[in-house]
Amino acid sequence: MQIFLIPLTILMGIAIGWSIGANDAANSLGTAVGSRVLTLKQAIILIAVFGFLGAFLQGGHVIKTIGKGIVPIHQLDKDIAIYLALVSCFAACAWVVLATYWKIPISTSHSIVGAVAGAGLAIGAPVKYKLLFDIFMCWVFTPLGAAVLGYLFYRLFQNTFYRIIPKKYLRPCLMSLVIISGCYVAYTWGANDVANATGIIAGAGVLSFKISLLIGGIAILLGIVTWGYKVIETVGSEITNLLPLMAFSAQLASALNVHMYTMFGMPVSTSHSIVGAIFGVGLVRGAKVVNLKILREIMVCWLATPFISGVISFGVLKTIMIFLKH
Repeated sequence: MQIFLIPLTILMGIAIGWSIGANDAANSLGTAVGSRVLTLKQAIILIAVFGFLGAFLQGGHVIKTIGKGIVPIHQLDKDIAIYLALVSCFAACAWVVLATYWKIPISTSHSIVGAVAGAGLAIGAPVKYKLLFDIFMCWVFTPLGAAVLGYLFYRLFQNTFYRIIPKKYLRPCLMSLVIISGCYVAYTWGANDVANATGIIAGAGVLSFKISLLIGGIAILLGIVTWGYKVIETVGSEITNLLPLMAFSAQLASALNVHMYTMFGMPVSTSHSIVGAIFGVGLVRGAKVVNLKILREIMVCWLATPFISGVISFGVLKTIMIFLKH
């Protein structure tokens, strides 16, 4: 049975990596596109390069949490562990692809965590609720922290930047800062989110952690290049109209926020972080410049994501287990 399950599970991991790249590419340089510092094509190239570097160089911190922390998958029967990995990837991928089609920047971290927990419940595996609670609290504080940082950074830079930099150097300096901070976001995104693609596969013992990082990074790359433009349009221009200094403040706030959680091995939402940061810098100019309607739509999807992927995962794996018993 494993001869068929293992390639299918790897393929499903690649699929979710692709969906992550497609949905989350916007989190890195969507603001740079929205503020017209970069073209869409330039942004996609930079996201691909730095996202892959983050995944390969620092993705190991979070991959262990996804792979072994939520459900001790490495302690399960080999076949059951592979089924759990396969179904978790399928459930998470299905919801992320649907949200990407709707151009909504949801959390792939929420999706895979919910899917793993749902699959664990379906087979009666011990779900580590303490860790789930810790992850949930990080999810709550991720957008709040990013919003506060974004607000403070933009306030600070707004008051000092134009005084320090000579007028003739303002635009090139701003453009450089937006690009550099966006690349930093891409790096931290790759480091945190590659675990969502292949962490559970590594935990099931299908692939080594290093090979999982490589395959996940490549899959994310493919998603960025082929479908990443869809959500970039939403993040870049539909939440609020961004000036270059706002884009820099938002990206710096988001990157620092995500990097901190990554170093502690916590799978947080880069979507939460960048949208929270954009909201924070938008508030400096007044709440009227923020598109509250689209923010409400995004928040509903955030709240629904772990439950939807968890229900899909639970239902599919429960059905498979009943079928196998017969």
